[in-house]
Amino acid sequence: MTVSPVDLASLLCSRLCHDLLSPVGALNNGLELLADETDPAMRERCMDLLAESARVSANKLKFYRLAFGAGGGYGEAVDARETQAAVRGLVADNKRVELGWYVEEPTLTKPATKVLLNLVLLAADALVRGGSLDVGAEENNGVTEIVVKMEGQRIVLDPELRRMLVDGEAEGGVTARSAAAYVTHELVRNSGGRIQVSEPADDVMILGAALRAG
Repeated sequence: MTVSPVDLASLLCSRLCHDLLSPVGALNNGLELLADETDPAMRERCMDLLAESARVSANKLKFYRLAFGAGGGYGEAVDARETQAAVRGLVADNKRVELGWYVEEPTLTKPATKVLLNLVLLAADALVRGGSLDVGAEENNGVTEIVVKMEGQRIVLDPELRRMLVDGEAEGGVTARSAAAYVTHELVRNSGGRIQVSEPADDVMILGAALRAG
């Protein structure tokens, strides 16, 4: 499947705008309420809501900057602590998901970082009723191996998303919803690597990727 760079950028922007619409809209609504509110207790409540919406917006922007952006400000590798902070920021907005971080390497290449973040994004969306999300990565013989394990009462990874992730194609082509899966597939394919997706079993599902470390 071939997608033009312009179309792919548009789809990723659509995903970003979709995810930011709610917290940014809440900021706007909070400011409107604050302008008309005179009760001190209600004004304090408005300020709390504004602070929460601003935090959520900032967390999403930091995550998508690394997951979709060019990685300006970084060299050929990204400090794993930066990646961990981005993941924690994303998961912190979902109180029903518990994160386990098992990344052994101090740094990951930009492609590996993007693959890890996009797998986390897909996994977090698949935990529709919450659960645990364990993220691991290590380098072996010049290959970076990434594993994202989901565990929860209901795990839903749309078959078309799965096909896009593994095969790089799906009925209807790339959409804003499947753009992250397509980007992940292409990053791994271009590195000569592979992606594996387990079948859900006993409320557990695993996404895995292996790509060249250099």
